[in-house]
Amino acid sequence: MDYFLLAIIAYLIGSVPFGLIVGKVGFKIDIREHGSGNLGGTNSFRVLGVKAGFIVTVADILKGTLATQLPLLFGIENVNPLIIGIIAVVGHMYPIFARFKGGKAVATSGGIILGVNPLLFIIILATFFIMLYLTKYVSLSSMITGIVTVIVAYIQQEMGLVIVGLILTVFVFYRHRANIKRIIDKTEPKIKWM
Repeated sequence: MDYFLLAIIAYLIGSVPFGLIVGKVGFKIDIREHGSGNLGGTNSFRVLGVKAGFIVTVADILKGTLATQLPLLFGIENVNPLIIGIIAVVGHMYPIFARFKGGKAVATSGGIILGVNPLLFIIILATFFIMLYLTKYVSLSSMITGIVTVIVAYIQQEMGLVIVGLILTVFVFYRHRANIKRIIDKTEPKIKWM
């Protein structure tokens, strides 16, 4: 029963479409009709600008962090916060509040890491920005960061995080299928703001 209740709450938290909310409230546009059509931070940066993109990205990260804290907030000790975090990521990818078309799992996955291992979060954040600087591809940087997450969690001997990191990295790669094809075809857009 504890898992079921927290799973529903985590899914609903993950389902909050901040890209859609910021787009409609701040700009009177549906972000799904612009750019890549994605509700995540990258499309928000491209379509709505840096300030809005930052707000959406931070909010999406905090969805994952909040989900991992639900067992603590509800005083439930027999629930693994990583599993609850994964459910929030599923909500982010397939949000009930946005016709099940959501983001690509990157920011909310990072939020899970922030919630359980802030040092690892700093490492993966640094990895993401270094890769972004070197490659200029957000998608490739996200996928490489997923791999680095698993490696660092293994080095830290955090086997729960290794398993969850693998699951989240699979989510990230799966959600970036079209990006992978465009990278291979050399048609993936590079960022211009770095």
